[in-house]
Amino acid sequence: MTHGTDDAAWLAGQFSEISARGIANQTAMLIRRGVLPAGAKLPTVRDLAYRLGISPATVSEAWSELRHQRMIEGRGRSGSWVTGDTIGPRPARTGTSGVFGNDVLDLSLSVPDPAVLPPLDLALRHAAAAHNLHSYERTPILDSLRQAVQQRWPYEPEAFLATNGGYNAFYSVVQALIMPGATVAIEDPTGMRLLDIIEDRGARPLSVACDAEGPLPEALAQALAAKPVAFVYQPRTHSVTGRAVSPARLAALAEILAGSDALIIEDDGIGEVSPRPPVSLGKLFPDRVIHILSFSKSHGPDLRLAVLSSSATVRRQIQSYRSFSSGWTSRLLQETTAWLLTDDDTRQRLAANRALYAERRAALVAALAACDIAIPPGDGLSIWVPVGSEQFALVTLAARRIAVLPGSKCAVMPTRHIRVATAILADRYDYVAESIRLAVTGDG
Repeated sequence: MTHGTDDAAWLAGQFSEISARGIANQTAMLIRRGVLPAGAKLPTVRDLAYRLGISPATVSEAWSELRHQRMIEGRGRSGSWVTGDTIGPRPARTGTSGVFGNDVLDLSLSVPDPAVLPPLDLALRHAAAAHNLHSYERTPILDSLRQAVQQRWPYEPEAFLATNGGYNAFYSVVQALIMPGATVAIEDPTGMRLLDIIEDRGARPLSVACDAEGPLPEALAQALAAKPVAFVYQPRTHSVTGRAVSPARLAALAEILAGSDALIIEDDGIGEVSPRPPVSLGKLFPDRVIHILSFSKSHGPDLRLAVLSSSATVRRQIQSYRSFSSGWTSRLLQETTAWLLTDDDTRQRLAANRALYAERRAALVAALAACDIAIPPGDGLSIWVPVGSEQFALVTLAARRIAVLPGSKCAVMPTRHIRVATAILADRYDYVAESIRLAVTGDG
């Protein structure tokens, strides 16, 4: 590029379509071609708008879209600059997760142990003979799956919908029901993918602080004063901290939510791995509650299956959005999951897995206690460890060939924690605990 990268006259001459979308698309093309390289300074919104003879708001809208695409950064008086040639949005948290070598003990992913997941051969054989396979009929959920999940569903909803996994369910809800620019109250910390999905929509997550019993009532009340369109929380076992919402806390939250018209999105991502019974506010707010139950961690991630419940109106809105993509969830996988949910051997295996995961988590917690690091009671597939410095903790553990998840990826507000996965940790508890002690205290 022969002109200065902040030359408004030159850049204005590159545009043939003078609209927010046209400016964004044509600037993206210049970045992709390397005409505007990484680090290039862009003209101010006001200068470029003057050269184009348009409102500064139009340029601002174009720059906002490019920021959303992670192609530029900056705003205000400091201006904007090119950051890369990305041509589509990338999850800010999930997309920057590390890929580690075979010699690294990877405790960064809160996932089930593949060695103990239920076998699928009999279930798939049953599902392959199911009625209406390969039909293009957009059935929200098969009767067999609906009947199977109803047995343990925490309330009687008006409608069910099968989706392609828990995060797909949440993504569909956000895309169908939440507008860009909206505010979403969400417990803090939370699942990092939930935050990625909210931000990808152009919505703003609003922190609701928590303690050992769940979201704090006063924090929720303060958040609701900002008129969010939805409140998102995990009612059963929390995927990050391992705690659960107590009955007393759930009642207090319900009292506060009664004075709001916000949607209530319940994410049960741990699902049947949890030793606790299903929990929901659906009995009190059937028109506003969207309850999502994932089977990935309990029955297998390759099932790509979750079920959500809602009012019939909400399901219709979500299903309408899904018509632009998959339209329906695989009948083969729905029938497979329905068979697993009613199979006695699978139920026994799940009970054994719950005990195994609890044993592994407890073993690491006990080893940490011996190192004078106390972890609050909980269950699930990970623990939430406070640290003095997140960066120091990550570097210290990496030096000992252990990878964990930075707590900041799971938080709206600044935090000093790491999340350590426990489900795949079958031994080496003392070594991991001692490594965490060094990461927490810095003592050599």
